[in-house]
Amino acid sequence: MNETMVCAVGNVATQPVYRDLAAGASARFRLAVTSRYWDREKATWTDGHTNFFTVWANRQLATNAMASLNVGDPVMVQGRLKVRTEQREGQQNWTSADIDAVAIGHDISRGTSAFRRSGRPDPAGAGAGAPTRPEPDWETPAGGATGSGAGTGPEFEPDQVPTPVPAPASAPVAVPGPAAKPKPKPARRREPVAVT
Repeated sequence: MNETMVCAVGNVATQPVYRDLAAGASARFRLAVTSRYWDREKATWTDGHTNFFTVWANRQLATNAMASLNVGDPVMVQGRLKVRTEQREGQQNWTSADIDAVAIGHDISRGTSAFRRSGRPDPAGAGAGAPTRPEPDWETPAGGATGSGAGTGPEFEPDQVPTPVPAPASAPVAVPGPAAKPKPKPARRREPVAVT
């Protein structure tokens, strides 16, 4: 609960190292995060101090990081920050800053990236002949969309409209209707009684 979550933006400084362990896949690489500042004398952006982090990725994230990252790639890493201090030979204190990564992605403000889904094993009973549904066309038509739904969302081709999934017949669902309110009774008018 009391973890330090960070988002670091920098460059891959070392080629990721992959290991297949008993607990699952693991990968690590060094991340260089360099601050930038505006130098008024030179009227240009200048590199400042560089921090180095060791990024650890596990399981599927490790496998995808190995297939996606190369030295020099601009990346964004989100994860838990862990600072460790150890005693090493010839050194008083050795400190390392590690990030246990939750998500890693290319920084597309500095370039382009093409995303591909990683292959997943088929669930039991699902074969290669299972029908696939077409992906919707999320592109906005050139020149603006026509019709009443222009600009409100993706336009679907007739064969791409998602089909609704029917509810199981064995489980009827009772839909509560509006509660019937009792009608107010009209107030009775009392006639004055003459006293003799």
